[in-house]
Amino acid sequence: MIKKQKWYSLYDKVYTEENLKKAWDKVRRNKGAGGIDRVDIATFRKGEENNLREIHRLLKGKKYKPTELKRTYIPKSKTEKRPLGIPTIKDRIVQQALLNILEPIFEVKFHNDSYGFRPYRSAHQAIKEVKKSISEGKEWIVEVDIRKYFDTVRHEILLEKLNEEVSDGSVLKLIKSFLRSGVMEEGVKIQTEEGTPQGGVISPLLANIYLNEFDWQMSDEGYKVVRYADDLVVMCSDKEEAIRAYEKIQEIVEDKLKLKIHEGKTRILNHRDERFEFLGFSFHWKYLLIRKKSLEKFKDKVREVTRRQQPRNVKEVIQRLNYVLRGFANYFRIGNVKYTMRDLDGWVRMRIRCFIEKRKRMHYQSFEYRNTLLKSYGLISMMEIKINYDSSL
Repeated sequence: MIKKQKWYSLYDKVYTEENLKKAWDKVRRNKGAGGIDRVDIATFRKGEENNLREIHRLLKGKKYKPTELKRTYIPKSKTEKRPLGIPTIKDRIVQQALLNILEPIFEVKFHNDSYGFRPYRSAHQAIKEVKKSISEGKEWIVEVDIRKYFDTVRHEILLEKLNEEVSDGSVLKLIKSFLRSGVMEEGVKIQTEEGTPQGGVISPLLANIYLNEFDWQMSDEGYKVVRYADDLVVMCSDKEEAIRAYEKIQEIVEDKLKLKIHEGKTRILNHRDERFEFLGFSFHWKYLLIRKKSLEKFKDKVREVTRRQQPRNVKEVIQRLNYVLRGFANYFRIGNVKYTMRDLDGWVRMRIRCFIEKRKRMHYQSFEYRNTLLKSYGLISMMEIKINYDSSL
């Protein structure tokens, strides 16, 4: 573990006009919906100078009070939904201002095997590290799932970990006020006694701070961990090492961090005999495939964009669809997925043809002509993205 250095006077750096302007620029670029005050990016921008000046005044006078989060849900699976807490624009700016000051302090303390929500790090790097460990003979995997991680982070433990590096009471008090700001759901305020809500600007940093002890302790014990936020695997050389690693995981995660291991989703396996999943991919021996749930989620998005009853023409639908296709293909192109992409391209074209035939009552006799027509509308090919990626290696 890197030697600790205390930071004492930070609060005055948070509310400087320069830092608040920098934070606002970042929030504006990231876009996103407004919170419960119904102030969106465009509305805030109209009174930008006055709004930033008021935030500065309140922070400087230590009178800033966060607003409750706006509760919304996004699909996690066909049967589950993931809760998000959407802050107001002004709260996002203050959180970003905090992040601007705190991230450089904690970034140098994080372990090298942590990849999630960190500058110049990505999910692809985490995937490549797992593949590298497998190639080095680490055939046994501990696939770990922490039950409802973001919702069960203990505030008192998190604040203690923050206090190990930051001794500025005003900064810690401001962070605590965000953690305890509560959530508005259907007009009812729900107190937040634990957890760091997904949707908050500073939540990813806080989540990494909380699990940093886990990273270092596992490393000090000689275990190879690859972690992306709360998604993690431990790479082991034999079954006995994997069993010891599992016991150590339980000790740190449950006893020290007071979190819960999801026993039904945490398991020990040999990757030559069983597949394991990590960051949307399915690892099967030497092959890197797309996880079944990731495919289902992708198809659900395509079905939504290409639904027949909507007020958009074909070119508008394809423009929106390309955004989905490009994101999916660019993420999964690092896998062994050329033929999967080819099959998905065919399925997507079928969805578009059905949309055209429904809207324009058009019936084409030539399969090749139909594909040529769709390409003329600008429809991209995911298989071409994969082929171009492979040829660039």
